[in-house]
Amino acid sequence: MTIASPSKTRGAIAVSALGILALTGCAQTTPAAPSEAAATPGSASAPASETVTLTYDGGLVVLDAATLEVVGDVPIDGFTRVNPVGDGQNVLVTTETGFQVLDTREPALTGLTFEGSKAGHAVPHAGKTVLFFDGTGDSVIFDTDALLADNTTLPETTTVASDAAHHGVSIELSDGTFVTTLSDRTGIVATDADGNELARSTDCPGVHGEGTVKDEVVIVGCENGALAYANGEITKLSSPDDFGRIGNMFTTEESAIALGDYKSDPDAEGYLLQAFSLVDTAAGAISVHDLPEGVGYTFRDLGRGSDNEAIVLGSDGSLHLFAEADGSLITSIPVIDAWEGPAEWQDAHPALKVQDGIAYVTDPATSTIHAVDLETEEITTSETLPGVPNEIALS
Repeated sequence: MTIASPSKTRGAIAVSALGILALTGCAQTTPAAPSEAAATPGSASAPASETVTLTYDGGLVVLDAATLEVVGDVPIDGFTRVNPVGDGQNVLVTTETGFQVLDTREPALTGLTFEGSKAGHAVPHAGKTVLFFDGTGDSVIFDTDALLADNTTLPETTTVASDAAHHGVSIELSDGTFVTTLSDRTGIVATDADGNELARSTDCPGVHGEGTVKDEVVIVGCENGALAYANGEITKLSSPDDFGRIGNMFTTEESAIALGDYKSDPDAEGYLLQAFSLVDTAAGAISVHDLPEGVGYTFRDLGRGSDNEAIVLGSDGSLHLFAEADGSLITSIPVIDAWEGPAEWQDAHPALKVQDGIAYVTDPATSTIHAVDLETEEITTSETLPGVPNEIALS
């Protein structure tokens, strides 16, 4: 069952040099490409994880975050993706019709769907959750906690539409500033709460990846570095290489430094990467750091620790913790067996999520998940799953 929500439109903004946006509705969808780090793991405002939601071929499994015991197994067809709403309870599941709401406390699919074409990224921040639909470029905004009060009816939404479909992302800040990707994917534009343009940059080819660091600075990745938005201005931070793609951001609200993935060879095959980036928005600089020799990772294998460490789940099966100040290796924690990179990004391969000092590591080879205490460096709990785990979300 799909229930439509009451909606309104926000003042139109221009997201490309071509002109003003039309505010439109949405149609059908398919899953999007690899996701940005939309949430802010480790932030003081993030609700503590009570459940872990995993996708597998044919279903969604919900675990108790403390024990990893299976508390629900929900059947669903096809390849699905999961994003936390940001309210500590609900998860958004991408389907062919949009973002479907999964209540992890039941757990069950509620029957509510935010309809749209090609559901992409969901970004919770400052009490608002912004849904991005790649099929239209539209952003749909609602109060993050609205579903806690009533998960039988979709909340009121505000739609900010784009002039063209594209794979993008949007975020609304605490003062109502709205930051979104340009439809030609060359950069971002920021507007105030009334839709008036504040700043724009087209110096970000292949824009991808979003996060919010200390002092509510928005950071996005580019094929040649990153863009940082703050206080009505956009600043370009350049990669140390001519081609230095940052496609995913992992941030905390206590640190001015974002952890990003990094690719310096545009012709490199496969999905394994061998270096990561630290994007210092305070210093206005990007540094690049290598993993141990022979170790790679994918976009699913990055996270942040309680002390803002950069954490990488390596293809050697270990968690590698690096200091954010200089990228130096702090420690390595063996967790699972060595693994190879996926043939396609959608293929199941080990994934990492971190919150409250616990790293959750999936192992598709054994259909298991492990909880690792990053302080004691011990695996505290493991659980065998009803299917091969793929995507993971904390709520």
